[in-house]
Amino acid sequence: MNRTLAIFGVIVVIIGIVLSQSFFIVDETEQALVVRFGQPVREIREPGLNFKIPVAENTIYYERRALDVDPPRQQVILSDQKRLDVDSYARYKIIDPLQFFRAVRTEREASSRLSVVINSSLRQVLGNKTLIDVLSEQRGQIMTDIRAEVNDSAKRFGMELIEVRIRRADYPDATKQNIFDRMTSEREREAREFRAQGNEQAQKIRADADKQRTVIVAEAQKEAETLRGEGDGQAIKIYADAFGRDPEFFSFYRSMQAYRKMVNEGSGDTTMVLSPDSDFFRYFNSISGGVANPGQ
Repeated sequence: MNRTLAIFGVIVVIIGIVLSQSFFIVDETEQALVVRFGQPVREIREPGLNFKIPVAENTIYYERRALDVDPPRQQVILSDQKRLDVDSYARYKIIDPLQFFRAVRTEREASSRLSVVINSSLRQVLGNKTLIDVLSEQRGQIMTDIRAEVNDSAKRFGMELIEVRIRRADYPDATKQNIFDRMTSEREREAREFRAQGNEQAQKIRADADKQRTVIVAEAQKEAETLRGEGDGQAIKIYADAFGRDPEFFSFYRSMQAYRKMVNEGSGDTTMVLSPDSDFFRYFNSISGGVANPGQ
């Protein structure tokens, strides 16, 4: 009895193992390929529970979701002979598991093969474009052209390229230095031109200012001389009118002015020798201090 139960238990375990290896589940994010002795026999793209022959058949799972591929950075020569270091990336999907298995088998190999195709298409498409095209609104169309060309090759691998983008496009280091030196020289040349133009404008402004100053000073001197002449004329007229009204007083006033000037100048080392009966002292009185009569 015990031996029968043991045999029955072994049979149950074997059946359990066989059943566990006979069924498999495909997730909604996956697609599967059933392989019999290394040869694919059927593909399963819908999620659910599926059956396979134990031991004889194996299951290979592939992603239904988009996968990333990051091609190595490469240098591209544009049609205007500009060199660019292009860093790109792409996303693809496995649309035919059977063809994918026959062509590349693994996702790692698919990424490697697709990187080569993408870089080749980049060189071919960008080789017919200029730097202005790459930096302009045509960039979107360039990416579309690259994706279409890559898809022609990707379909042979059971894949479809969803998108391809240029992550970064830079000048090589040597080219960067040349551009920097050229830009520096250009800025220095512009600075010299601006400086020369500034000096020219400054000289013009200074010359105009000197001219205006000369004109203003000349006009001011002319006006001053005119006013001085008018003042002297009015003074002479006033003196003449005063002399005409009282010649004797005018003569007396001029004498007083002469006496004042003599006294101020005589306070120094100057010595004046005059005769007492000179006309110069005719308004001095006698010793008593009275005013002398000029007729006396």
